[in-house]
Amino acid sequence: MSAPHLETVLRGAGGEHVISHDRPFTLIGERINPTGRRIFQEQLRAGDLSAIERDVKAQVDGGADVLDVNMGVPLTDEADLLAKAITLVQQLTDKPICIDSSVVEALEAGLSVYQGRALVNSITAEDERMEQILPLVKKYDAAIIALPNDADEIPMEAPKRIELTRKIFQVATTEYGIAAADIVIDPLAMPIGADQSVANTFFECVAAIKEEFGANMTCGASNTSFGMPGRHELGAAFLPMAMTAGLTSAIMDTRTPQIVEAVKAADLLLGHDEWGMAWIGAHRAKQAAVAT
Repeated sequence: MSAPHLETVLRGAGGEHVISHDRPFTLIGERINPTGRRIFQEQLRAGDLSAIERDVKAQVDGGADVLDVNMGVPLTDEADLLAKAITLVQQLTDKPICIDSSVVEALEAGLSVYQGRALVNSITAEDERMEQILPLVKKYDAAIIALPNDADEIPMEAPKRIELTRKIFQVATTEYGIAAADIVIDPLAMPIGADQSVANTFFECVAAIKEEFGANMTCGASNTSFGMPGRHELGAAFLPMAMTAGLTSAIMDTRTPQIVEAVKAADLLLGHDEWGMAWIGAHRAKQAAVAT
């Protein structure tokens, strides 16, 4: 018997967003991140956060439901920078935020200023990592993204990922009192350029996690196409296939309309867009924009 579908509730400054198997797919806009952006890093070191305003607008305009905020810039006080960035983002939008950092002090700084109910990115199945971050998740009543890998390996086989997913649920729920609905699993999307079997392994994991736990899931949407040409085309195929298996959200750059539209089409075909109203509304908006 399949597990009941869980609902992960997030809140921004002005509203609620629910990640669920029975609702439209959740797009988590990833652009507010300095990784690989030299000019943005230099601006942030100088205390200039103006680019964040442009990034927020672009991600929201592209259809982001949640905004991932990462301020991992070398030679800066990441905790202070992340707190300032989150405060600014919440002044610009009421969308919920995914607070993204590998630094525990930065996560706490971000959670301490956040208005609403955040998603934290992320933990692994490593005992030390869970010991560091799960108390913060509980303290600030947040939800958490969890990856089924440990200190030994990133498992290439689906059964090992499922085993580590069980460990995460067991530890988080029984030792730290985290609700199962607040655990969002990242089943580990891997580059197909290195191994063509990884996409099928990912789909297998997604289906198994949905079946056993009813959990919500996410992934880095661009990971699968890394190193390949035609990355937008691959993304536009990968996400709807993953949605069919049970993926309920993805961290992606929503400035790629080809992928966003593929997700919206899949929502319609999977019965998550009642009477096709969102699809029809978006189509009419595009026609109106062309007409003007």
